[in-house]
Amino acid sequence: MQSSYRLKANELDEKFIAGLKETYKDKDIEIIIYEVNETEYLLQSEVNRQTLMQAKTNIDNRTNLVEIDLEDL
Repeated sequence: MQSSYRLKANELDEKFIAGLKETYKDKDIEIIIYEVNETEYLLQSEVNRQTLMQAKTNIDNRTNLVEIDLEDL
């Protein structure tokens, strides 16, 4: 069984650890930790890259922007 958890370091607590212990009981497990660069992750996909770069261009040029009235939320 393989599981992946994505969370902020300050979200690690006793409840999370207890959940891991309950899930894996007496099995050997390996925990690997690495920092996630959100920008790098989002730009991995060419479709995402193109969409995000177009959105940035739209913001820079103030075109194709959508205005939302906060009262409507």
